[in-house]
Parts: sequence; C-alpha cells; structure tokens
Amino acid sequence: MTEANRAATTKPRRASRQRHANRRPKPANPKLVIFNKPYGMLTQFSGEPDDVTLKGTVPYNDIYPAGRLDKDSEGLLLLTNDGSLQAKITDPRHKMKKIYWVQVEGEPDAAAIQTLQQGVELNDGMTRPAQAFIMPEPTNLWPRNPPVRERKSVPDTWLCLTIQEGRNRQVRRMTAQVGHPTLRLIRAAIGPWQLQGLQPGEWREVPPVW
Repeated sequence: MTEANRAATTKPRRASRQRHANRRPKPANPKLVIFNKPYGMLTQFSGEPDDVTLKGTVPYNDIYPAGRLDKDSEGLLLLTNDGSLQAKITDPRHKMKKIYWVQVEGEPDAAAIQTLQQGVELNDGMTRPAQAFIMPEPTNLWPRNPPVRERKSVPDTWLCLTIQEGRNRQVRRMTAQVGHPTLRLIRAAIGPWQLQGLQPGEWREVPPVW
C-alpha cells in the first residue's frame, strides 16, 4: 500500500471511531478523575508482572484514561467513564491546550525559545505554534523517584511549554531538536483541569463537564 493510500484509509477510520465515541450512551453516573501519574507508571490497567500500572490507584473499575502519558513522564492524567467526554478531550480537532513543566539540559537562549514558539521541524512534520518561556522551578515540587541524572558541569533550566497537539513524545522531541534534551517532564494541565497540589499517586474526582 502506498503512503497516499494509507493516509486515505486512516482518516476515515479515525473519523468513524470518533463518531462511534460520540454516539455512546451517556453513563448513568458519569465520572471524571484527575490523577497525578508517578514516574515509571504505565497509563493502563494491565501489563507484564513487573509493570507498574493504574490498577488499584482509584476505587472505580469503569473509568479509562482520556489520552496517554509516557511511562517516563509525570503529572496530570484524566480518567472517565464517559465516552463522549473522552473523545472531546483526546480529539485534536478541539485543540485542547496541554501545559507541561519541562526541565531541560542547558540554558536555552532566545533563539531556542522562539523556535519552540513558532514551530519545530520534527521527522513527522512541523509542530504547531506553541507557548514557551523560561520559568522558575515549580513550587512544592515532589522529588522524582529515581532522581534525575544531572551533570554538575551542565546547568539545567525549567520551561513552561503549552501545546495543542499530542504526537508521540512530542515535547521531548521538540526540546531535543533545539539542543536541550528533556531531563524531567511533568504535565500540569489539560484544558481547564490542573494538578492543583496533588502528589504522585493521588487523585480527586471533579464534575465531568466541559
């Protein structure tokens, strides 16, 4: 199959899945949970024997992640039993903003920040314009386990990066492309939902509306 044919068949399938999600009946008791995913945890409820998963983290057995967060990333994960809400959160057409706190190696200059803001050329195409600026280390930040491997001879910097996409490992690839590999990545917000003081492994239920 050619790339053109593959692209032509992929779009309708995605659209079909989206329509199916939007037609799902509203659950009698819709739920939306904000969870602070620890480093090293998979965003799924099952895995290999040595995997750390979401199993047992929340007292509900009918909710599922709305989107994903890499195993080596931390922070905000949304879980819901409402298929239509899940589709709205994950569908890129809604351009829902995602805010990340990113500890990078080195000290990005104005040119690197500008490139992040305007768009970065990755191997799967140019990223959309983003918001990016240097920030102080987040207050009351929990220690990561295991700690970040830092080099005493190389400084590090915290960035606040807001994107409206969800490509695979996008933030890490963006910072690496401008010469500043990511050391630590924390998702702080998705749309109107924020961590707001949750420690790793903690969760709270919020109204399932948007």
